[in-house]
Amino acid sequence: MATTASAPYSNMPPRTADLDETWTFLNQGVDHIMTRLDTDLSFPAYTSLYTTVYNYCTSTKMQGKLDGNRTGANLVGSDLYRKLSEYFVEHFKPLIAKAETLQDIDLLRYYAAEWDRYTTGANFLNRLFTYLNRYWVKRERDEGKKTVYQVYTLALSQWKDFFFLKIQTDNAKLTGAVLRLIAQQRNGETIDQGLVKKVVDSFVSLGLDSADPNKECLDVYKEHFEAPFLDATEQYYKKESDSFLSQNSVSDYLKKAEDRLREEEDRVERYLHTKTRKELISKCEHVLIREHAEMMQESFQNLLDFDQDEDLQRMYALLSRIPEGLEPLRKRFEGHVKQSGLTAISKLVGEGGENIDTLDPKAYVDALLEVHRKNSETVTRSFKAEAGFAASLDKACREFVNRNAATGNSSTKSPELIAKHADMLLRKNNKMAEEDDLEGALNRVMILFKYLEDKDVFQTFYTTKLSKRLIHGVSASDESEASMISKLKEACGFEYTNKLQRMFTDMSLSKDLTDSFKERMAQNHDDMDITFSIMVLGTNFWPLNPPGHDFVIPIEILPTYDRFQKYYQTKHSGRKLTWLWNYSKNELRTNYLNQKYILMTSSYQMAVLLQYNRNDTLSLDELVAATSISKDILLQVLALLVKAKILINEEKEQYDLNPNFRSKKIRVNLNLPIKADIKAESSDVLKAVDEDRKYVIQATIVRIMKARKTMKNQGLIQEVISQISQRFAPKIPDIKKAIETLLEKEYIERVDGSKDTFAYVA
Repeated sequence: MATTASAPYSNMPPRTADLDETWTFLNQGVDHIMTRLDTDLSFPAYTSLYTTVYNYCTSTKMQGKLDGNRTGANLVGSDLYRKLSEYFVEHFKPLIAKAETLQDIDLLRYYAAEWDRYTTGANFLNRLFTYLNRYWVKRERDEGKKTVYQVYTLALSQWKDFFFLKIQTDNAKLTGAVLRLIAQQRNGETIDQGLVKKVVDSFVSLGLDSADPNKECLDVYKEHFEAPFLDATEQYYKKESDSFLSQNSVSDYLKKAEDRLREEEDRVERYLHTKTRKELISKCEHVLIREHAEMMQESFQNLLDFDQDEDLQRMYALLSRIPEGLEPLRKRFEGHVKQSGLTAISKLVGEGGENIDTLDPKAYVDALLEVHRKNSETVTRSFKAEAGFAASLDKACREFVNRNAATGNSSTKSPELIAKHADMLLRKNNKMAEEDDLEGALNRVMILFKYLEDKDVFQTFYTTKLSKRLIHGVSASDESEASMISKLKEACGFEYTNKLQRMFTDMSLSKDLTDSFKERMAQNHDDMDITFSIMVLGTNFWPLNPPGHDFVIPIEILPTYDRFQKYYQTKHSGRKLTWLWNYSKNELRTNYLNQKYILMTSSYQMAVLLQYNRNDTLSLDELVAATSISKDILLQVLALLVKAKILINEEKEQYDLNPNFRSKKIRVNLNLPIKADIKAESSDVLKAVDEDRKYVIQATIVRIMKARKTMKNQGLIQEVISQISQRFAPKIPDIKKAIETLLEKEYIERVDGSKDTFAYVA
């Protein structure tokens, strides 16, 4: 129960009292405040003490006393300040004696309790001696006396010098007690964290910047706590991590290290100064991670092989804390992804490559995409989509997409298979599109397209396949075709898709041309005995080649052919039409059977079958003469007709019309691709690619030289590679050949006196 203690302060000294009389009165009040603040100090008593300080400092009796340039008020302030300093020193003696008898938790509790009592009292004294602070202390400091402080700061300075350091000199007794308590907590014991915080905070408060006492100074904290704390932390975790790893798995260690780092972060929040965080965490990272980084990196492959996502996430989080900690993981991840891709394709083609010729483009694309999907998810989930791992994934995918068991030494195989897969997706009646979202399937094609080195090969195959889809009317939809072209345009620019877009324009114009031709024929009362539609396609935009042999137009379609030729010339004088019979298709109606069938044929099949309007049997030579189709192609055409049982081939090189033809379907599709066409397509595409590359390289060299005017050979080659590599990987011999061609054509010339420098010829 608090009591009022005002009686001792009733006899306040007069204004004229000397130092001894004044301090005798003040000393009992100061001692009450510093030792018995749990008993109330009445307001009159406090006022008496405050007034005594004021009266003594402004005493007229002291005015006029001089000490050099200093007035009496200066001397009076100095005396009081000295008396107060001496009081603090005496105040600590019993505290030190008591502290010397205590250890560990008892010492800390005693220290914290006395610190609370002392700082509370010092705050009261600071207000009690307000006049001294405001005038004498301020004037002293203004005159450069940096060792003079306000009363509260003086109290802290005296605590540090005459109590704190006295205890610390005994083998860092106070710090040792705190560190042992923290070690107990690290060992899983529950400790009084509030007590630790109070003691540690006192270390911070005792730091003193004499130039600016109000500025935080961590000298005492760093010397007497932080430095030994960091050393103890290093030793503790060094011993623990070595011991733990000798008895546990790497996966268990990752969890342990993660937990320990989280604990230390929490420790800073609970009772350490925030500025300790950086050095503490750095020290822990060094001991817990850097010193065991190699061991972690060695186990990384095992975690990948067994899809241990949580452990991968932990390893990434830990190693990302140290410089260069992730680089070995990125390299291992790249190797892992590359090997996964190569293995997936090797399984498809078989150990001896026995399935390579019959490799299904869908199976090939699915295998590549599955490797990419799985590892892309790992990058996102386990490595937080970090740019370095994303780059490793891209580098590995670029490697196995372009070079694997299916491609062999060919750089064109992968673009070809991916383009064929895209073709199958975009065709009508495509089961893949029905089973899956077509737009999503096209987006997945673009994932692989991004990794293709020879994008021009894909472009040429894609253009060829698109031309077939458009000519034969088998596109899944115009929207899907437009969507895919848009994706390619976004990836490679307008020039890459220019031809593709022009092909659609030609299709639209051809529809209009067919309609206007039919209208003209109707106006002229020219009865067309056959249904006819035409596609007029620009030579520069369509990858279509005319047949390599003559073709005799059957008399049944000759009138329509002639009429259109004349009509077109009236609309476009001077243009030449080259008829692509090898791409055309027809429908024939049977009249020689009881059942009427519609036969869907190629132009070559039509030319053969129409010969049977006038003959029941024909020899191979007669058919060659009647159609002008080369014998090797004609044999393949006839083989399809015989297989379909439209013709009968009972005698060698003799073909008869089958009078007993039967079919379950009224519409019979005979227009199947022949081997010659299939083989020629790949060959033609690759020839076209080679030709295009020559012109692209030459055009790039001219463009560079026009901008630079002169360039050395090596610099020119590197610049060409840099500019073209987005489209295909140019070979240095091809670039050198292009340079020689341009020298011959006089687009560039050698600079006189220099063998390896070229100049642009304007």
